[in-house]
Parts: sequence; structure tokens; C-alpha cells
Amino acid sequence: MKLRETYVCTACGARAPQWRGQCPACKEWNTLELTVAPREGKAGARPGASAAGPRGRAQSLKDVADHGAEPFGSGLDALDRVLGQGLVPGAAILVGGEPGIGKSTLLLQVAGAVAAAGRGVLYLSGEESLPQLKSRAARLDVLHDDLMAVATTRLDDVLPHLEGPTAPALLIVDSVQTVSSDRAEGLPGNVSQVRAVATEIVEACKRSGTTVLLVGHVTKDGALAGPRLLEHLVDTVISIEGDRRQMFRLLRVLKNRFGPNQELLVFRMAEQGMEVVEDPSTFFLGARDPALSGTALVMAVDGQRPLAVEVQALVTRSYLAIPRRTGLGFDVNRLHLLLAVLEKRLRLNFGQVDIYAKIGGGMKLQDPGMDLGLVAAVLSSFYDLPLPERAVFWGEVDLNGQVRPVAAHSIRRDQARRLGYTPLLHPADDAARGVPTVAALQDALFRRARRPAYANPAPPSASSPPSERSERSGQPGDSAPGNGDAEAGDRDV
Repeated sequence: MKLRETYVCTACGARAPQWRGQCPACKEWNTLELTVAPREGKAGARPGASAAGPRGRAQSLKDVADHGAEPFGSGLDALDRVLGQGLVPGAAILVGGEPGIGKSTLLLQVAGAVAAAGRGVLYLSGEESLPQLKSRAARLDVLHDDLMAVATTRLDDVLPHLEGPTAPALLIVDSVQTVSSDRAEGLPGNVSQVRAVATEIVEACKRSGTTVLLVGHVTKDGALAGPRLLEHLVDTVISIEGDRRQMFRLLRVLKNRFGPNQELLVFRMAEQGMEVVEDPSTFFLGARDPALSGTALVMAVDGQRPLAVEVQALVTRSYLAIPRRTGLGFDVNRLHLLLAVLEKRLRLNFGQVDIYAKIGGGMKLQDPGMDLGLVAAVLSSFYDLPLPERAVFWGEVDLNGQVRPVAAHSIRRDQARRLGYTPLLHPADDAARGVPTVAALQDALFRRARRPAYANPAPPSASSPPSERSERSGQPGDSAPGNGDAEAGDRDV
């Protein structure tokens, strides 16, 4: 048998005849690895690939039997809701997350609930022994006669269980990177093995009508490890996120062929496993003290779920030649951009201060609607004045200092009113004039505030352009009534 040397990208699975520093397909660097594969033969053939059968014949969709395809529950109503229909027979679901984030715990809870409902479950463990798996199942109180388990790393030990009338209703593979196939070259976890294992398992489960949950590792960047084919092969992609030092976990539905995607579910890690947080609207606020400066309440939206989160900022004198700028829980480039806007549009001087900002509770957000809250938190710490106790912010700040509308505006507004927050500082809409610019925000909240002595800019000169002099008018220090619309009772700003 003749062998062929090829280079396979560990990021996307693309092949190249010779080594290159950059993958020609996905443009990642230093991801091509040498693999040896047969030129021709049966080494890459999959079992059942040449079998004709009903799957190989075209037929009218009207004549396709749909019996036996009814979804069944996972044991968690909230999880069934975000999946759309629960667990669909024959569906493949990929579950990704960092090590120790709670993937195995959640899936073992689902396995126990499905087994308790009278359906067969097979748990394939490639990382734990059966005694370890039993100990965790006993702690979670999910031991059941219909919950079967096998500890192996060979795919051929599992495929026979997926044939015939005794095939389980649910198969859990923990994890796909630990299982190897004899019909693929290389060690478990490489691109060829992950592709072969996932393909064979998914095809076998579709033939038997078994729902399969594949556990996948993630890279240091948070992306699912293995070839991109893995995400295209499955019907649903779920990501479990969170800080292992925190008690909450976020379950995101990134792809879903049976329901809406970009759904969010919040779990709390407890002794008995993962518990669903039914109303996470204020879950991330914790013991918030609104009397402190540098904290702002933001009504964020993740997927279609509104969440009230706390944005914290600390502005303090710097003793470094280059002041520090640090952001946690969001893209730090967003902080740099907003600080540049404040220096330009509000004539503030941040050249002598360190600025730190974070999302409270370990939350991570990519919502552009947090811009206005981040600006308010920075200004609150800069002037060392607290914001109104029940004020809530959302809106995107552009490079001109204008506050622009963001997605799900009505969802944010309705949720803020339901929780009793006031005033609502947001972009203008049909019901309220809103906050048009960051200058208007500063004028409403800090009209009589005094600038710190170490950050006092030079006074405006008579030769300044009219636009700059007008921007400087109405700034902190002017004799104008304080707090303006920020004390405007129960109405939007």
C-alpha cells in the first residue's frame, strides 16, 4: 500500500501538499501538521458507506414516515425551551466549554432524567473510569437501571450498541476528542480522528434514531477545537461559559436547526449539580452598593434575554509614564475608543490617570448597548460622584460622541420599567427624547461637578474654533442647576 504525506490544518481541517507557515484556507498561522494516509484503499472507508438501503434512494417527502420522530424532554424544562423542541430523535448536539466548566455534570443530570423517564441512555466516557462516573452520578442522585455506561476510547466498542431494537434513545460522548477510530490515521484528538469519529457516530445515530450529545473541547481562544466540519455536521451547537471561580454558568445556543439560536440560559453551580436560574434579570448584580462612585447599571441583552448588569470603573492618579487601561468582561479596545471620545468631545484629560473597568459578577458581554453605561461609570469615578441610585443606561456611543439606538430597545425599556428603574437614560425613541450625546449625559449627571486637580485641562482660548467653544459650554463648573433630568422622577430621559 502506497502512503502519501500531507499536511492538515488543526484549525479548519484543510489539506496542503507541503508545509506552509499559514493555512491557505483559514489563514491561521503554524497550524499545519504532517499526516500519513494511504493513497487508495479501504482505510478511509466508513462502515455502511457503500450500503444502498432506503437512505440511498430518492423518495417524495410526502411519503416519508414521521413516526418515532417526536421530541422528548431532557428533564430540564428551561433547556427544552432554549433547544426549541427538547431532544429530537436522531439529532446531533455539540456541547463545548472549558475544562471544569460543568459540561459533564449537566449532561449526567440530563442522562439521569431521561433514564428516569423510561428511555435508554448510554454514557460513553473516554476520560473517566466507571467507578469515577458512578461516584459523580451518586452525588447527583441520578443512578438508574436504564442509565448504562461504557468507559472506552475505541469507537468500535460503541457502534454495536447503536444497532438493532436495543439502541438507546440518548447517547452521550464525553468527549469526542478522546475517542479513536481504526479507519483513520493519527492519535485521538487530531483532525482526522475527530472528523472520522464524529461522522461515524452521527451516521449511526441517525440510522437508529438515537439522539447524540457530543462533548467538545475548546481552544485557548474559546473556539471549539477540531475541524470546522464538526460544527457543520451537527444540528445544534451549545456553548457553556463562565468563570470557574464563580457560581454561575451561561449556556448559549449558537446554532439550532430545530429552534431559535442565540438563546441564553443561566445556571447556578450547586452541590446537587447545575440549577436553572429562572429569572436572571438581576442575578448578576449581587450585593451592589449604588452609593459608591464608579458604578453604573446597564440593561444589556444577550440573545433575546434582558439582563441588568453592573459596569464598574476606577479612575485614579497614575504614577507611570504610560497610564494603564484595563478592561475585564468586554473588549478593551472599546474602552480605548470611548476614552478617546470623552477626551475629544468633553475636553477631559486622562493623560495622568489609570483607568480600570469591568463587568460585575464575572459576566462577559459583547453588547454595544453597554457603551453609555461604561461612559457614565468612567465619569462617575472621574468626578468621584455616585450616579442616581435607580438609574439605568443603554446605548451605543459613536466616534462623534452621539448616542445611537441599539437592538432590542423595547425589550430593554420594558424590562427596566418592570424592575422599577428610573431614570432611564437611553437613545431617543418615539416615547422619550433620550440622551443625544455624551455631552448631554455629562450635563445631566455632573453639571456642578468639579474636575480633579491632577486632570484639569487648559482653559479654552479666545482663538478656539466656535465649535470647540460651544462644546465647552455647559461643562462641569458652569453655574447651572444640578442633576437636571437625572432627578426627573419616574420617566425616561
